[in-house]
Amino acid sequence: MSEIYRFIRAEKAHFTIVLLCAVLGVARSSYYAWETGEQARSVREREDLALVHEITVIHVASRRTYGVPRIHAELRRQGRLVNRKRVERLMREHGIAGHSRRTGRRSLTRADHKAAPAPDLIRRDFTAPAPGLRVVGDITYIPTIEGWLYLATWLDLATREMIGYSMADHHRADLVVDALDMAAGLGLLENGCVIHTDRGSEYTSTQFRSRIGKSGLRQSMGRTGICFDNAAAESFFAVLKEEIGTRIWNDRASARADIFTFIETYYNRRRLRRHPEWGYLTPHETRQRHHGTKPDHALAA
Repeated sequence: MSEIYRFIRAEKAHFTIVLLCAVLGVARSSYYAWETGEQARSVREREDLALVHEITVIHVASRRTYGVPRIHAELRRQGRLVNRKRVERLMREHGIAGHSRRTGRRSLTRADHKAAPAPDLIRRDFTAPAPGLRVVGDITYIPTIEGWLYLATWLDLATREMIGYSMADHHRADLVVDALDMAAGLGLLENGCVIHTDRGSEYTSTQFRSRIGKSGLRQSMGRTGICFDNAAAESFFAVLKEEIGTRIWNDRASARADIFTFIETYYNRRRLRRHPEWGYLTPHETRQRHHGTKPDHALAA
């Protein structure tokens, strides 16, 4: 039937609609209803194409990692009130999809069996009532052609903000101490803050424990070989390695520069994460909200 209606629309410049409908045996009311619907569909298609463009821009800006939830949240932050199912449909139709994280990584943990471990003060509760009260740390390796680059990090559990990090061609105690000094130097650790890690020798070293004691912090450790006891720190590394876009660098200098850019300009200030109470925010915005400051962007509903 649509073919008949399209024929009428194409020929109505030469013949009256009354005549065309009579010859083709269709009701004028049916034709007019189809034409009205066709116009609405045409408008809808143009609107969908414009929305696909906005979705694509957000997707590319997210390093092609955002899926439907965060694409939808970013649209709302930009004042675009659009149905989530519509976003999902358009992304599916145009082959736009987020990344799923790769699982598994070789652990760097080398426990010092002679050192007494600290108690587990976290017990897999990776939340905190306010920034600076509970942080988790870990070390990962970054592959470069000239050798490994090691990255030590400290993640605030209240905001999921990366508050301290350090990179070097080794993973001795200096590496984790330097990262902790960064967080402390920025004033992001409260007195009595719980510092949670695995039982690696870097964290049981005299140098690291001495620095914790002088800073008025409390040490916490998960069990040996149980990655779930430090899952929040592991999760950040999964995000980094999946979303940074490079699998192996030419040299350590370029890897350091890319990791710095990823953390400072993207992860802390642009990457959205859903807060159970406040909706989608970046880690930096979450810290602002905790401190009673209005975030840089409107909250996602």
